[in-house]
Amino acid sequence: MYHTDGPCSFIPQRSPVKEEKEEEKEEEKEEDPGASRRALLRMRGAFAEKGGPLPAAARGAVCQRWVENCRRADLEDKTPDQLNKHYRLCAKHFETSMICRSSPYRTVLRDNAVPTIFDLTSHLNNPHSRHRKRIKELSEDEIRTLKQQKIEAFEREQATQELNESSEQNAVSEEGGGEQEEEAVPLTLEERENKDYLKSLFEILILMGKQNIPLDGHSVDELPEGIFTSDNFQALLEYRINAGDEVLRRRFEMTAVNLEYCSKTQQKQMLEICESCVREETLREVRDSHFFSIVTDEVVDIAGEEHLPVLVRFVDDSHNLREEFIGFLPYEADAEILAVNFHTTITEKWGLNMEYCRGQAYIVSSGFASKMKTVATRLLEKYPQAVYTLCSSCALNVWLAKSVPVVGVSIALGTMEEVCCFFHQSPQLLAELDNIISTLFQNNKEKASELKKICRSQWTIRHDTFEVLVDLLQALVLCLDAVGSDSSVRWNNFIAGRAFILSSALTDFDFIVTVVILKNVLSFTRAFGKNLQGQTSDVFFAASSLTAVLHSLNEVMENIEVYHEFWFEEATNLATKLDVQIKLPGKFRRAQQGSLDAELTSENYYKEILSVPTVEHIIQELKDIFSEQHLKALKCLSLVPSVMGQLKFNTSEEHHADLYKNDLPNPDTLSAELHCWRIKWKHRGKDIELPSTIYEALHLPDIKFFPNVYALLKVLCILPVMKVENEKYEMGRKRLKAYLKNTLTEQRSSNLALLNINFDIKHDLDLMVDTYIKLYSDKVEFQEVFIPSNNSEVTEEA
Repeated sequence: MYHTDGPCSFIPQRSPVKEEKEEEKEEEKEEDPGASRRALLRMRGAFAEKGGPLPAAARGAVCQRWVENCRRADLEDKTPDQLNKHYRLCAKHFETSMICRSSPYRTVLRDNAVPTIFDLTSHLNNPHSRHRKRIKELSEDEIRTLKQQKIEAFEREQATQELNESSEQNAVSEEGGGEQEEEAVPLTLEERENKDYLKSLFEILILMGKQNIPLDGHSVDELPEGIFTSDNFQALLEYRINAGDEVLRRRFEMTAVNLEYCSKTQQKQMLEICESCVREETLREVRDSHFFSIVTDEVVDIAGEEHLPVLVRFVDDSHNLREEFIGFLPYEADAEILAVNFHTTITEKWGLNMEYCRGQAYIVSSGFASKMKTVATRLLEKYPQAVYTLCSSCALNVWLAKSVPVVGVSIALGTMEEVCCFFHQSPQLLAELDNIISTLFQNNKEKASELKKICRSQWTIRHDTFEVLVDLLQALVLCLDAVGSDSSVRWNNFIAGRAFILSSALTDFDFIVTVVILKNVLSFTRAFGKNLQGQTSDVFFAASSLTAVLHSLNEVMENIEVYHEFWFEEATNLATKLDVQIKLPGKFRRAQQGSLDAELTSENYYKEILSVPTVEHIIQELKDIFSEQHLKALKCLSLVPSVMGQLKFNTSEEHHADLYKNDLPNPDTLSAELHCWRIKWKHRGKDIELPSTIYEALHLPDIKFFPNVYALLKVLCILPVMKVENEKYEMGRKRLKAYLKNTLTEQRSSNLALLNINFDIKHDLDLMVDTYIKLYSDKVEFQEVFIPSNNSEVTEEA
C-alpha cells in the first residue's frame, strides 16, 4: 500500500507498472494487505470528487484545508488542479463516519469530509523511513501567510485571464466590422459527463442492433413466480459497468436497486435517433447522386404489425449501381391512406426530392398488389417521370401471378411456398423426395437429375415455376403421403401432421386446375420475362417483342373457349393420375345452398371464374407496367456499345432520349455527342471489346468526355427493371431477407433492423448525442420500477 508514515499523507500518482511493483512490496509488510489496498483503491478519485463539481473558490478552500491538516509545506504552492490531478489522499486519514459505502462499486467521501487522523511520530520508529526526506513542520503563522499568498496569486491569475479574454473578444468584434462570431461555449463538467454517459448508451444500442440482440429479455411468463431478471439492454449496461466503464459507474453507483438504468421511453427515443442517423448516411449519398428509384419488398410482420420494406436505387460516386435498404413503412389497409403516408414519409421524414425519382417498383404478396398499384398511380400523377416498372429481382411470371385478383390463385401460391419450405427444412425430406423422383422418372434419368437439382433451389421464384410444379406434383404428393402415413419414429408428429395437410391441399382439384391454367397462360410471357432478367441486349430486344406477346394473349382471349378446353383437359388428366375427384369447389357448392344450376359444369365454372379473369388481367397488367414511357426508356439502352454493335451502329437514341431531356447537362449538344459516341465505337481498335453492360460503360476512363451520355446511362441504370450487375452492391435486399429469416416475429424491431442490415455504414456517436440533447433537452431521469415479487404487472413512475 502507498500509505505514508508521518506527515507525508498525499500520494503522488505513478505509472501503473511502478505502482503495481510497490504495492506488491508494501502488501508484504501489512497485517491485512488486501483490505488496506482495497481501501486506497476505493479512495482513488475521492479528491477528484471533492474538487470536481464544486466552484473554483470552494474547491480551493477544500484543497488548502486538506493540505493544512496534512502539514505538507511542500504542497502549499500547488494549485487545486495540480493537487487534483497528481496527488491522492490515503483513506486511513478519514474518520469512518466520513466515508460512505452505500454503493457496491466504490467508496466515496461525504461532502463535509476532512482528514483528521495523522500519526506524526510513527515514522521515527519505522526503520524503512529513515532515508526519507524530512519535512519542515510549519507554525500557524507561516501556514496563514502561505495561504494568503496563494489566494492572492490565484486572484491575480484569474483577473489577468479575464482581461485577456475580454481583449480578444473586442479584437474579433472590430475585425469583423461589427459582426460578432459565435464562439463555442466550453462544456461544464456536468455537461461533459452527461454527453459521455449518453455516448455509452448509444454504443450499447448500436451493438445490439448490429448483433441482432432484442431489447427485451425473458418475458414474465417464461420465469418462475417471484423471479425477476433485467432485459438485454440493462444486462449489457450492468456488464459494461462491471467491466470498468467509469462514466456509467459514476452515473449509477448511487442509484437504488429498484431504479431502471434507462427507461423504455428513452430507449425508444435513442433508437429512433440511431435509425435516423444511419439512414441519413445512405440518403446523403442518394442526394449527391440526384437521381434514384424506389423499390418495396413483400409486406412483413414486425412485432405484430404489418410493414413495407423500402429500398432505394442510385449510382454512387464510384459509378456503381447500389440498392440499399432505408427503412420500414407501416402498412395501411386503405390504399389511398397508404399512398399519402408513403409519399409523406419519403419526402418529409426522409427528405428525398421525388422530382428526382425516375422509377418505382413494388414486389408484393398476393392480395396486396392492387393497393400498391394505387400507390404507383398516385405517385405517377404527381411525378410523371417516376416510371412504374417491374423489379429485376422478381420473375415476371411470378409477379404477374401474384397480381391476379382471384382468390384461388392466391391460395395456390401460398400452398406452393409452404411445400417448398417444408422440404427445405430437412435434408432427409429432400432425400426422400429424390428417391421418389428417381422411381417415377427411371426411364428419363436426365429429367430426374434436373428435377432433383431444382428441388434443392428456391423453385417458387423461377420463370417456369408452374411448369416445374406440374412436373413435380405427383412426386410431391407421393412423398408427402409416405411421410404423413409413416408409423415409424423416423418423422416426428409435427412433420407427419404437416405432410398430411399439404398432401390434402395438393390433391384438391381446385389447386390442380389453377396451377395448370396459370402454367398455360403464363407460357406466353415466359421467354419475354426471362429476357428482362438477362443481359442488357436481351432487355433491349425484349422491349421490341412486347407487341408480339400482347398479340398472342389477345388471340387467346378471343378464342378462350378453345384454349380453356385444352387446359381443363390437361388438368383432369393430372387429377386422374393422382386419383383426385373432378368436382366443383366445396365452398362454391355450399354457398349455393341447393340452388346449384344443373347445367353448370366444372369446365364452364373454371372458365368464367379463373381462365377469363386471369387472361384479361395479365393483358392489362402488361400494358400498365410497360407503358410508353417505360418502353422509350428501354429503347435508350442502344447507348450501350454492345447493343450498338448488334444494330450495326444504326441507332437513333435521340428520339427516345427526349424523355430525359431535362436531366441532361447540355441537351442542345446531345445529337452531336451521340454521333461522336457512335463513331468512337464504330472505329475502335481491333483489340478493343465493346462494353456489354451499363456498368462497364459507366466505368470507362473517358466517359466524362460524354456528359450527356453519362447522364443518360446513370438514369437508365437505376430503373428497377435493370439488374444490379455486381452482387456486392445488392446486399441490402439479401441482408433484409436474412434478418427476417433469423429473427422471431415478436422480437423484430424496425429500428434495430436498420442497424443490423446496414451494419457496415459508419455512424457518428457525437452527432447522435447532440441530436438527442437537442430534441430532448430535459435531463435524463431515472424511471423507478418496482420489482414485483410475483407475476404482477411492472409499473413505471417518472
